[in-house]
Amino acid sequence: MNLANKTILITGANRGIGRALVDEALRRGAKRVYAGTRSGLLHDDPRVIPLALDVTNAAQIERAVGQVGSLDVLINNAGIALYDDLSKLDALEQQLAVNLFGPFNLTRAFLPLLRQAKGAIVNNMSLAALAALPIIPGYSVSKAAAFNMTQSLRALLANEGVTVHAVLIGPTDTDMNRGLDIPKSSVETTARGIFDGLENAEEDIFPDPASQSIADGWRNGAVKAMERQFAAFVPASAAKVA
Repeated sequence: MNLANKTILITGANRGIGRALVDEALRRGAKRVYAGTRSGLLHDDPRVIPLALDVTNAAQIERAVGQVGSLDVLINNAGIALYDDLSKLDALEQQLAVNLFGPFNLTRAFLPLLRQAKGAIVNNMSLAALAALPIIPGYSVSKAAAFNMTQSLRALLANEGVTVHAVLIGPTDTDMNRGLDIPKSSVETTARGIFDGLENAEEDIFPDPASQSIADGWRNGAVKAMERQFAAFVPASAAKVA
């Protein structure tokens, strides 16, 4: 997918990777970028249209659908990570609400527009979706569930011309990782990698040096082969997602 003249919606667009994705989409010639945030966004490029969008708020999702006339790419980027030990159910529920049900509900809501455009859904995950990071286990659980959802949507929408991409992000210099003394990629590097992967039609996108180190092993491994095998069970007449 060439992003020139495309319309893109990015959630969690006010900072970190989301803000970098907004700027990178503009650099690549996007016609319009809807920037979904809970707290507002100021941007001097007229192609950027702020949307009040809390991904856990059904009314705001419905309102956003009414504001977006057409859509080529939905990027589910908004997320939350809490340092926990799985001892508090409400912490797990909060992370599932944002990281799993947020992308699920956004996808269902915008799917009619994406079907019309033969567009793309991009779900920003983490390497923690593949192997739990035990210092943030609730986050890991939510991202693993979201990755499984992404694989399912990929198979269910394959015959409708809508592509579904999982982004498996390694350590990136965001607020979430600020306290970790580990090598990190810049948000700009990760944003470029995400759009490079989308333009190269990669199902699973490994956008930064840390994630790229496992990319070949994943793409040629037994689990990816099993995903393809299971996807073949979906009949051409499968029920629509929304």
